[in-house]
Amino acid sequence: MAAKSQWDGEIHAQAAVIAGRISGKLVVEQKLEVGATAVIQADIIARTIAIAKGAVIDGEVTVTTASRSCSSKRSAAGS
Repeated sequence: MAAKSQWDGEIHAQAAVIAGRISGKLVVEQKLEVGATAVIQADIIARTIAIAKGAVIDGEVTVTTASRSCSSKRSAAGS
């Protein structure tokens, strides 16, 4: 998703690279890459997540594996 893009609602994807704004829910089966210009106000579920410095995530983040998951509720900018 490009830096000037915006999406309100639910997204399901195999893999994703986000640089724009999202509000809602984001479910990624494999790797999620969050760019420096991204502003995500959503709950996120993904197998792996890479967050660039400057990205903003406001919501619950759940990282899954084949056997278990780990979640974190946060409202902060990537560092």
